Amino acid sequence: MKTVTMRVDDSTYDMIKLAAEGQKRNLSNFIEFATMQYLTSSQFVDSSEMQEISNDKELVENLMNGLEDFKNGDYKIV
Repeated sequence: MKTVTMRVDDSTYDMIKLAAEGQKRNLSNFIEFATMQYLTSSQFVDSSEMQEISNDKELVENLMNGLEDFKNGDYKIV
């Protein structure tokens, strides 16, 4: 377990505190929960969004070309 110190302005603190109280969580737990919610929702797409991506032929072609370039060593993922 790590301890993180952060600075937020008063209005942001008030919003976080109100949200934490609304979920009956302490501030620390709410910040951890909200962060995990954000990270998991921003890293994955739902089925309707995936369908939209799959139906975009130009996007899929560009992604496949980029993957091929990566496999050929033309680019490095950092």
